[in-house]
Amino acid sequence: MWYSVTNESSVFTPSVLLYPDRIEENIKRMIAMAGDVKRLRPHVKTHKIAEIIQLQVQMGIRKFKCATLSEVKMVAENGGEDILLAYPLLGPAINWFLEFTNRFPNITFAVTIDSLAAAHVLDTAAFQKGQTVRVFIDLDTGMHRTGIIPGLAEIIVDFIHGSKNLRFAGFHFYDGHVHEIDLAERKAHIDRDYESVAQLVKNVKEKGIDVEEIACGGTPTFPVHVQYPERTLCPGTPILWDAGYTETIPDLDFLPAAVIAGRVISKPHGNVCFDLGYKAFASEMPHPRLQFLDFEPGEVVNHSEEHLVVAPDREEDFEIGELVYALPKHICPTMALHEKVYVVTNHQVTGTWDVTARERIY
Repeated sequence: MWYSVTNESSVFTPSVLLYPDRIEENIKRMIAMAGDVKRLRPHVKTHKIAEIIQLQVQMGIRKFKCATLSEVKMVAENGGEDILLAYPLLGPAINWFLEFTNRFPNITFAVTIDSLAAAHVLDTAAFQKGQTVRVFIDLDTGMHRTGIIPGLAEIIVDFIHGSKNLRFAGFHFYDGHVHEIDLAERKAHIDRDYESVAQLVKNVKEKGIDVEEIACGGTPTFPVHVQYPERTLCPGTPILWDAGYTETIPDLDFLPAAVIAGRVISKPHGNVCFDLGYKAFASEMPHPRLQFLDFEPGEVVNHSEEHLVVAPDREEDFEIGELVYALPKHICPTMALHEKVYVVTNHQVTGTWDVTARERIY
């Protein structure tokens, strides 16, 4: 069993176990899929760990995508050379970003905006600081979360192009609304959505404005965008992988590299209770929220903050204090629940890594 550890008595639970050899293999597979490491701008939100950034840099990855200021800080301090903050930058975050990035003149930073209002605010702040900010326009291709409809984006391009303090870098979009399990159906959906982006790019280039980069998608759409050489690729989950994407994106071949460790803590009324409450792993989706690796848990009886109670076929098969291993259905928010994770090498817990970027910047 690749996930088992021989020094179980030293493992506090609930906790996350990470397997660096499998992480490295996943990075290699991600690079192989991209065909050229320069096409990758992996999202760091999945892991939030400095050592994983360092490993990616050692393997030739230079560009990264972030969702928070803490992630930007972590990447800048651990070898990233080109960092995109793909999240609206507003309020005190603007001055923090400008002051922080000014400390790293050899790193290329950029942010996304999706409105003229945001562009004006950023332009004014950059002018006051005497700085120039690279800007990607965030497009809404169907997710309806952030982003502007491609057909309405040219006015923002024109404003940025005419600004002395903003520099147009290209377009960004996240097509997380694309969920088709079948790859051909997924591709057809993505290709339809991209038509308006292609028209926008054509219109902008005809004005003589350079589109340096089109940063596209996430993990489910990675195998489609990779087929178009002009697109930059932004997968995040493949580095650690999880049970959810194993089920919903069967065409992607990555290794689970993050495991939840828990223990049997009670056996009430023929059921089994684990110390795996929803403060220990992502629980925003219906059950099963975990894929146990050694057994079928049976029906979930109760799931609360610190407890998970199940009804197995044979409760006598479980011993009080027994360590159990499971894959989370959604690894990204799971990682953000833990300050540290265990590192497992050759079936031994050999140390811990800090989940550095789970901290908020205030």
